[in-house]
Amino acid sequence: MKNIFVGNLDFNTSEDELRQIFQAYGQVDRVSIMTDRDTGRSRGFGFVEMSSSEEGEKAIAAVNGSQLGGRTLNVNEARPKAERSGGGGRDRGGDRGGDRGGRGGGGGGRNRW
Repeated sequence: MKNIFVGNLDFNTSEDELRQIFQAYGQVDRVSIMTDRDTGRSRGFGFVEMSSSEEGEKAIAAVNGSQLGGRTLNVNEARPKAERSGGGGRDRGGDRGGDRGGRGGGGGGRNRW
């Protein structure tokens, strides 16, 4: 199996359009265009999974640099997703939020009326 990254997609490109392009080179198992979590709009890149590594290599060589929707596609073998570090801002933000909540709770105990 070959997992292929397809970048610089026109924001209106559909998964069906992408599938048709890659099917010319072999069996396509799955196509997914990444979308923004909040808006649902395309993020301009996606992934194509092909059954055969050999067919995937042919597709990469043929489609990379080609035009789709007026844009030049950037196509290569997908790299594994990088692990995010465990000490990210989310953890620190949660701690600060807890501190603020504690201080706010203490301040809220004063009678201001």
